[in-house]
Amino acid sequence: MSRRSGILEFAVLGLLREAPMHGYELRKRLNTSLGIFRAFSYGTLYPCLKTLVANGWLIEEPGSAPEEAVAASLAGRRAKIVYRLTAEGKEHFEELLSHTGPDAWEDEHFAARFAFFGQTEREVRMRVLEGRRSRLEERLEKMRASLNRTRERLDDYTLELQRHGMESVEREVRWLNELIESERAGRDQRSGPDAPEGAAQQNQESGETGGLPRHGGSTRPDPSDDTAK
Repeated sequence: MSRRSGILEFAVLGLLREAPMHGYELRKRLNTSLGIFRAFSYGTLYPCLKTLVANGWLIEEPGSAPEEAVAASLAGRRAKIVYRLTAEGKEHFEELLSHTGPDAWEDEHFAARFAFFGQTEREVRMRVLEGRRSRLEERLEKMRASLNRTRERLDDYTLELQRHGMESVEREVRWLNELIESERAGRDQRSGPDAPEGAAQQNQESGETGGLPRHGGSTRPDPSDDTAK
């Protein structure tokens, strides 16, 4: 399974955990809610859905009332199929949510993981955020070293493009720092001496989001921004 198809399967399972949907609804949610899937097509989605059904993680159900299904059949049209997450699919998705290895830090996979942070335990969120920050700090160091080596050989426009790329990475690192500090503040607040007994454990198990950083009218960087690669 390719990394791209793995990310798509993860996102489909996550969306269907919220509610059953038919293919068109899924494609719309993937396009609007998860920007990393703006360019994919039905030809990509339906093989993914068939694979998930074959694995037992989804089931297909008629999406229309019986009389509407009959009318569609008589008209030669296919009735809409609704995809529903099975118990095994929910368990598999929760297992994927717990992964915190290097794949979770990469550009496209991190964007998909972040989109489902509301369903992710706090400690897992922290490890993914810290891993992403570490990966970008490594990238930034390499970009600076490369720029220092080649600065004299670059024309003004290429130099400006490289600076722009570095600024994008620096901006995401600052954003990650804010998120990590907010997660830590929320954890400390719920596990402090005045917290109700058992509250910290309950919040961790529920994946409660806590306080995200407030930016006023500013725009947060898109984790899937190509300029940050």
